[in-house]
Amino acid sequence: MCPACGGPLIVVEFEGVEVDHCCACHGLWFDAGELDVLVSLGGGDAERLRAALAATPTERSGRRCLRCGRRLQTVAVGDAPSVQVERCRVGHGFWLDAGELDRVALAATGGAGTPEGRAVAAFLAELFRYRVGDSTKG
Repeated sequence: MCPACGGPLIVVEFEGVEVDHCCACHGLWFDAGELDVLVSLGGGDAERLRAALAATPTERSGRRCLRCGRRLQTVAVGDAPSVQVERCRVGHGFWLDAGELDRVALAATGGAGTPEGRAVAAFLAELFRYRVGDSTKG
């Protein structure tokens, strides 16, 4: 069940990576390492992504990890404090709300002003079939 809205999750598989996708709110759960792999497949730098997601938690979320049930932690992504995601405090994975995937990819690859940032965001957007920059939740 989706940690954000309680809706059903479906598994989306690409190149051996299985991502849990909520059909209701369009949130995404990435198990540990899955987001790294997808960013790398899109031409991005997984090391830079890991560094961007290694921030000190700002608060505890009311949402729970899909794997262990512990409360998730909210973390800012890289140098973009306005971009926040939730992660399992013991490392099981990340929850991204609708529209956060491309912002995470951009923050982790140098931003929309770089060819790498645009390429990775476009790759991930195509993979999940939404428009880059679309943060609507419907």
